[in-house]
Amino acid sequence: MTLLRREVLRGAAMVGLSAMLPPAARAATATMPGALDAVAPELRPAAEKIQAMIAAMPPITQAYRTMRSGPIPPPATDIPYTEEHILGAAGQPPVTVYVINARAGTRRPAILHTHGGGYIVGAARGSIAPCQDIARQLDCVVVTVDYRLAPETTFAGSVADNHAALLWLHVHAAELGVDPARIAVLGESAGGGHAALLALMARDRRSVPLCAQVLIYPMLNDRTGSTRTVPPFIGRIGWDAPANVFGWTSFLGHPAGGRDVPAAGVPARITDLSGLPPTFIGVGSVDLFVDEDVDYARRLIAAAVPTELVVTPGAFHGFDAVAPETGLAKRFTAAKIAALRRAFGGDGIVA
Repeated sequence: MTLLRREVLRGAAMVGLSAMLPPAARAATATMPGALDAVAPELRPAAEKIQAMIAAMPPITQAYRTMRSGPIPPPATDIPYTEEHILGAAGQPPVTVYVINARAGTRRPAILHTHGGGYIVGAARGSIAPCQDIARQLDCVVVTVDYRLAPETTFAGSVADNHAALLWLHVHAAELGVDPARIAVLGESAGGGHAALLALMARDRRSVPLCAQVLIYPMLNDRTGSTRTVPPFIGRIGWDAPANVFGWTSFLGHPAGGRDVPAAGVPARITDLSGLPPTFIGVGSVDLFVDEDVDYARRLIAAAVPTELVVTPGAFHGFDAVAPETGLAKRFTAAKIAALRRAFGGDGIVA
């Protein structure tokens, strides 16, 4: 497969793949023997291109603001979308959302989507095209949220933005053509962490009943890369431990992994996971987040939450976005779509 530059840019916009290491560490990673050994053979061409991009980029601590204005994939023309400015939470500013595939007079399922980017980069506009694809496959409405980014806003602000958008979707269900009993949350990477936090908030506040949470290689634990190390072959392609520490520290307003970390901003630190909606978690086996995602799935199962876990062998962070035509990515995406279809009342069979 030839990996086009626009596909790499699309992946970077979705999950923050270009937010990487300090210069010396980036160079060491790119030249380290065996860096690709644990990567599935069909994903290695994409991994090599990601490494080349990393080597040419400044460190994330310097570049994250510049990266926010990077290229985004153009929206499709066959699925309509609108930009809406809605009321934020009490005492918070308005929130921008993009409403995709709304159609008054219908009663279809809906997804509240939160984009990726390590909590520090990314934008909802960059998610319009992939959300249109999901809306097309499932004949559903998707609302993707332009939540405020860290470090300018810590988790309390961005979580409030997402919850305000979820409430707005639920209240305006009729005019959007949405069945209020079939609303799911979906996010990738940091967006997966936000989706998990949103499901917890909706449960605790009893605000919006969710039919599912779909967490794609979610960023769930600030201790990964800070106080908890991972095997040396994990997290070497794409988002890595130093970037993770910076992202979490920015998001929490406290050093990642510390004792004073506010647990309310870290899904993995929430002790009670009972009462959450049916869950799908998908991650690659060499993704930095694999251990924390598997552990979260285990804890959900122990809390009697119906949970499906998919671990794709040899897959790195964001592999499905940068290598979508590979067999591994197609199967991963099919499992995600099937989980959403089941949550919406279908049989889960992907045509």
